[in-house]
Amino acid sequence: MTETNNAGNWVRSWGASPQAAHDGLGSLDGHPPLADVTLRQMVRISGGGRRVRIRFTNEFGTAPFTIGAAQVGLAAPGGGVRPGSARVLTFAGASAVTVPAGAPILSDPVDLPLPALATLSISLYLPGRVETCTCHDPALETGWTIPGDAVAAPTLPENAEVLPVRALISAVELLPGAPARTIVVMGDSRTDGAGSTADANHSWPELLAERLAERGVAGYVSNQGISGNRMLNDGIGAAALARFDRDVLATPGLGYVVLSLGGNDIGISFAPRDDGPLADFLKMFPGAPMTADDVIAGYRQLIARAHERGVRVYATTIAPYEGAEIYTPEGESARQAVNEWIRAGGAFDAVLDFDAVWRDPDRPSRIREDFHAGDHLHGNDAGYQALTDSIDLSLFS
Repeated sequence: MTETNNAGNWVRSWGASPQAAHDGLGSLDGHPPLADVTLRQMVRISGGGRRVRIRFTNEFGTAPFTIGAAQVGLAAPGGGVRPGSARVLTFAGASAVTVPAGAPILSDPVDLPLPALATLSISLYLPGRVETCTCHDPALETGWTIPGDAVAAPTLPENAEVLPVRALISAVELLPGAPARTIVVMGDSRTDGAGSTADANHSWPELLAERLAERGVAGYVSNQGISGNRMLNDGIGAAALARFDRDVLATPGLGYVVLSLGGNDIGISFAPRDDGPLADFLKMFPGAPMTADDVIAGYRQLIARAHERGVRVYATTIAPYEGAEIYTPEGESARQAVNEWIRAGGAFDAVLDFDAVWRDPDRPSRIREDFHAGDHLHGNDAGYQALTDSIDLSLFS
């Protein structure tokens, strides 16, 4: 497989897959439209660099919106900005820009030396009304809304309120000081970090970035997990097959893809359809039920599209979920069939056997009790750390 060398070229150091507000987990329900407000959001990058640009997004917006001012700087505790680090962001030299409906927009680059694992503060002022917010739901790092233009505020004002989602930003891109490639992880809630401690950067892709930094590897990781996402059908977020070009193949500095998908396709397809809260939840997932063969066919499509770009493709096996509401014996059989193909089918450049890491030796259809978040579906901090520790870092060198 051809490998790219990105010395002197942009690489993505942080990412969050854009979603429509109504295609998330409902965190924006009851939240008023954004107008005459500053958004301040914290982002921990993976690898470092010497110049930075921010990708803002209106990709699911129904009307243009205006950024009246924007800044980036190194974050200080409590929502502040480290003195001397703030940089004004411009757009083709202008301090304000209108972002068209359905489009992203990149800021102009600014000089800002950043070490690996630095936490950035990104602030943008919205002078007009944003009725439909392109977001990422949930945000596991706290952000805030502040009335008026508070972009340049060095500390978080007292009238700031918590922002329940990642809003209107989708990527941080850097110019690295040495050759570097980005690892893009595409997955569902287990990739997104559901069940991990908020504001602790304990999703397994973030922990992977930490391991790479500790080893001195130029590790740039873009987490493109969406909680509730599926490979083959829309529902919560666009299906992976639909968003693959945008969220993966268009990534600056793309070097590796890790696919961690299929669990929701299987779980939702075989979930019990009785009346009650689960039935209401399942209404969020339209489309025909999918079989193990359907999931395998979807994987083959993603592999072909990545290999066409000369990118190595790895896969994680699907971890257990017995004990979760969506579990059925039929779904378990489909999970086992997909995992057997992932391990033995020879289609991937490497396999990360997350099923082997999480399964209970005494009941392999369940996650170990010390690794799940209480729901038998998502990891806790220890569970995600175990996944990360199991990864052979030489796959990314």
